[in-house]
Amino acid sequence: MKVCVIGTGYVGLVSGACLAEIGNDVICVDAEAAKIALLERGEIPIFEPGLDELVNMNSLSGRMRFTTSLWEGVQASDVVFITVGTPPLPNGEADLSAVEEVARGIGQSLNGYKVIINKSTVPVGSGDWVALLVNEGMLQSRLGRVGGGGLADPDHAYDVVSNPEFLREGSAIHDTFFPDRIVIGSQSERAIRIMRELYAPLIERRVPGRLPSESHEVPFIVTDLTSAEMIKYAANAFLATKISFVNEIANVCERVGADVTQVALGIGLDRRIGNQFLNAGLGWGGSCFPKDVAALMHITKDYGYDPELLTAVQNVNQRQRALVVQKLQRHLKVLKGKTIAILGLAFKPNTDDLRDAPALAVARILLKLGARVKAFDPIAGKGAARLLPELCVCESPFEAARGADALLIATEWDEFSALDLVALRAEMSPHSGAMSRLQENPVLLDGRNLLNPSEVRAAGFTYQGMGR
Repeated sequence: MKVCVIGTGYVGLVSGACLAEIGNDVICVDAEAAKIALLERGEIPIFEPGLDELVNMNSLSGRMRFTTSLWEGVQASDVVFITVGTPPLPNGEADLSAVEEVARGIGQSLNGYKVIINKSTVPVGSGDWVALLVNEGMLQSRLGRVGGGGLADPDHAYDVVSNPEFLREGSAIHDTFFPDRIVIGSQSERAIRIMRELYAPLIERRVPGRLPSESHEVPFIVTDLTSAEMIKYAANAFLATKISFVNEIANVCERVGADVTQVALGIGLDRRIGNQFLNAGLGWGGSCFPKDVAALMHITKDYGYDPELLTAVQNVNQRQRALVVQKLQRHLKVLKGKTIAILGLAFKPNTDDLRDAPALAVARILLKLGARVKAFDPIAGKGAARLLPELCVCESPFEAARGADALLIATEWDEFSALDLVALRAEMSPHSGAMSRLQENPVLLDGRNLLNPSEVRAAGFTYQGMGR
């Protein structure tokens, strides 16, 4: 099938590369000429394990190419994906300006029947709005103001489909090839048939060169546009709720003397609950959960409903970042003049995404309190330095720890679980803890409960976890 993907951000680039890998001809469109030039040189603007190899391999094979021309992409394709960003506005509402521009541009470029697939995360009801914008673009084209002159049968030129993505940064390629489900929002039998054909290799788990994680077919859920859009928001809101819930339990565990890691294990084995997203820590961040929870709250308020649970989910998440600073204050007392080392800056491991990263939020609080903050991240260090110039970004965990009074693990990178803790302790300030008679060893604040407390203490640290 001939596929156009408009937007070469995280979702667009991953989706385009994976669709090319299963045998489609994919043309990726982006308005940023510099980004397209980068991709044509084989350079990937984001970090996602395996993505550079997948993009370059399919580019060399001719199944994947890049252009700044939306008109060219739409004209050459059977199906058109909208994957542009919908960042949050200050009031929490999704910014749909890029979707609006693209939808009109698609209408101006139509040269035959297309399935227009909205994969950007958009507010409930946006499918009909996108169709309206496509119609406006078609009208402009027919009137001769733009585009190529109009269609013979404009009333049957396209169908709009909602096809939300459920990709996890760091494992997006696996999630694309082996999804839990594929959701299609449409009432057009023609569009549904085309979408089933497009996704057939994924539904039947017959991706070339890759072993299926499960043998059964992937659920192919067909619903109306509005329900498909709501599924995306509801899924992310529920996962965010699980994280905030376990963090709330962790805070109770600390007070009663329980260990949240054991509590999470015990409740996660209940199949009704499940063990994923039950890791206590600094809370959630990234590009999806904060934006989608805020957008869903904005939608509910537009319809006269007060989302009390979602408000609490947000509040708990913000409080976790302040709690980390309070833990450091309990150990070091006054933070002004102290040096704090942070290991991990990206909002999660295996990505360079710093959007709403808890580590950066904590760093900003510490800097405001007068502390010196040093940090290391295997991938996201340079990006963090651009976002927060006051941050001292280091080349290794040991450089970050050198002279520090306390150490915070903020992102659970695998390499941090294998650190030489004795050597790390040796780099830290010999005066650590001198201001507190109750503490002789520097504190290691395990913000992700990544390490074994006994091993940390044996290396000469005072261990402090989250809910432990």
